Amino acid sequence: MPGSAVLLADKEGEPVPSDEVLDETVPEYQAPGKKSMLAIWQLDPEDMSLVKYKQALLGPLPLIMDPSLPNVQVTRLTLLSDQAPGPIIMDLTGDLAALKNQVFVLKEGIEYKVKITFKVNKEIVSGLKCLHHTYRRGLRVDKAIFMVGSYGPRAQEYEFVTTVEEAPRGALARGLYVVRSLFTDDDRLDHLSWEWCLHVCQDWKD
Repeated sequence: MPGSAVLLADKEGEPVPSDEVLDETVPEYQAPGKKSMLAIWQLDPEDMSLVKYKQALLGPLPLIMDPSLPNVQVTRLTLLSDQAPGPIIMDLTGDLAALKNQVFVLKEGIEYKVKITFKVNKEIVSGLKCLHHTYRRGLRVDKAIFMVGSYGPRAQEYEFVTTVEEAPRGALARGLYVVRSLFTDDDRLDHLSWEWCLHVCQDWKD
């Protein structure tokens, strides 16, 4: 089970300080230069084919952009599995501190996907990614990085679904895990970071 694509893995890790930064850089990678949505729309207005292309790619330019809104809003994280009684939904619009006291149950050995729901409000955002560092008994046991992509602003929410993963199984894998999650981008902006608990059990009712 490769560590870069699995939310949980049954393996031992190294102790990691509590103030560890979840984001990681890619060597020799430079993010592209940024242009505002307004600047992009104002490029070559006489070129109708380009205007149509921008409309198809970016959608209509919002007439009013609420300056109080963050550019990226992550609203939900959902674990999807055909083997589960229903989706496991994590609401990320409320008190994030309260998630530390909630325990999300995951049956061992099941196949699942992670769905990330988010909005982009004002400007194009490049290289969105979601990182999860998973700890057990104070040790980091896994690191997962989901590359989400680049998106432009629109009124509707976006949904990104990962490939199928498999939960760990066996007596040693069962128990409580603490997950520190971060939603960031090419500019290493912290759009949302939060901590939550996951309990891998032998059955959903455990």
